[in-house]
Amino acid sequence: MQKRSFPITGNNLTVENSVKIVISDQNISLSKSSAKKINASRKLVEKWIANDEIIYGITTGFGEFKDVKISQKDLHTLQRNLILSHAAGVGKYVPDFIVRLMLLFRINSIAGGYSGVRIGLVEHLIKIFNSGIIPLVLSQGSVGSSGDLAPLSHLALTVIGEGYCKLDGEIIESKLALKKKNISPVNLSAKEGLALINGTQMMSAYLCKSIYDAEYLSKLADISGSMSLDALRGTDRAFDEKLQRVRPHKGQISAAGNLRKLLQGSEILKSHKGCGKVQDAYSLRCMPQVHGAVKDTIEYCRKVLEIEINSATDNPLIFSESEEHIEGGNFHGEPLALIGDFLAIAMSELGNISERRVARLVDGSLSGLPRFLIDKDKAGLNSGLMIAQYTSASLVSENKVLCHPASVDSIPTSANQEDHNSMGSISARKCFDVINNVKKIIAVEFLCASQGIDFVRPLKSGKGTEEAYLFIRKTIDHVSEDTITSELILKMTEIIFDENFLQSVEKKTGTLE
Repeated sequence: MQKRSFPITGNNLTVENSVKIVISDQNISLSKSSAKKINASRKLVEKWIANDEIIYGITTGFGEFKDVKISQKDLHTLQRNLILSHAAGVGKYVPDFIVRLMLLFRINSIAGGYSGVRIGLVEHLIKIFNSGIIPLVLSQGSVGSSGDLAPLSHLALTVIGEGYCKLDGEIIESKLALKKKNISPVNLSAKEGLALINGTQMMSAYLCKSIYDAEYLSKLADISGSMSLDALRGTDRAFDEKLQRVRPHKGQISAAGNLRKLLQGSEILKSHKGCGKVQDAYSLRCMPQVHGAVKDTIEYCRKVLEIEINSATDNPLIFSESEEHIEGGNFHGEPLALIGDFLAIAMSELGNISERRVARLVDGSLSGLPRFLIDKDKAGLNSGLMIAQYTSASLVSENKVLCHPASVDSIPTSANQEDHNSMGSISARKCFDVINNVKKIIAVEFLCASQGIDFVRPLKSGKGTEEAYLFIRKTIDHVSEDTITSELILKMTEIIFDENFLQSVEKKTGTLE
């Protein structure tokens, strides 16, 4: 049975559908409206070439070589040489998932009909995407302002049958992979090399996956924070709706609403009312304010990213209706550089406050729980979850280094023709790393909060937190003696990122925001 394809229009991608296309290995196709626009812009390019017009990157060299006129007989060679020379990346390979998103976004950008390429090139890119061929892309080398030139050039190498790629999990030469899938390498025509590499698709891809994961993590942090509050016998008084309404940030209201839903009906909360505690520490009491600010940041970053992935980002751009080519700077990565830094900082804060709750959980003098969450009769001989907090603290500190903004830096390139660069690729990669660290920090909190709740049994936690606790305890038992802690953290990460985990909680609480 043939897979149903997703029609690419140039303006219909979102964070969700982009990630789902890649996760589900869905095929894509070119919409009829896009095909019409691509053909119209290509017709103009061919007319200008026939008239021997001077157009940047089409009949001239690139960057500082903008004033070098290229003869018509060399236009194909110009585009091929562009790919070869600009494939100057170094470092680690970009993860397969991110490369697939890069290819999807490059196809979508060209599908807008402003790039002046032949429709055959777009169809070729779609064949590669649908075939499962994954170009090997090196992650370092982009300054993020003529777009992600080096990474996208490595992507384009596979298109022309050069370099290496992955097919069925194996690294092979691109020409062999294309042959196995009955796809011929493309002989690039005028403008096409430039159209493939002038854009922000690597930084967009990293940020798309980061935003997708950040939204999920934001909900997980509300759940882990609620579990910590119950284990620490805190109060939900600070989450009162009346309090939130007088400082009505959208994210704060959403976070407080989630916390109330999760803790609703908690026997633990009821058991210590009137205990004399006036208010909790900030890491508990201020969850709506901190978690909420993170939610607002994620929402803003999503808006910027979704504009970007549906934009034309190469240069020059072709406007067929007015028969114009306009040289500009839509490839400049500043919008993405800024949100990459902003999102990294916000998610780092989500990790920071989580680690502070963990620190309270393992500190017997603050928590009222057994020290380091190990049974009193086994303490000393066993260290319990002492070092899990060290791991969380280490990741938090690493994130502080990674959160130094990349977007405030610039260094000139191309003999000062390109004299201000965004460093958006660095911002996006750092953000991706920060979020992967936060995943483990939140997993440590779930581990410690579950252990803490064990010590207040048989009292039950709230509607949502109880469900989360029971889901975890189906796989991870109470830690009654020392074991390999890293394996517990890894297992917990797998549990909370199983889609059934959040679904199970939301069946009890309703949808979390």
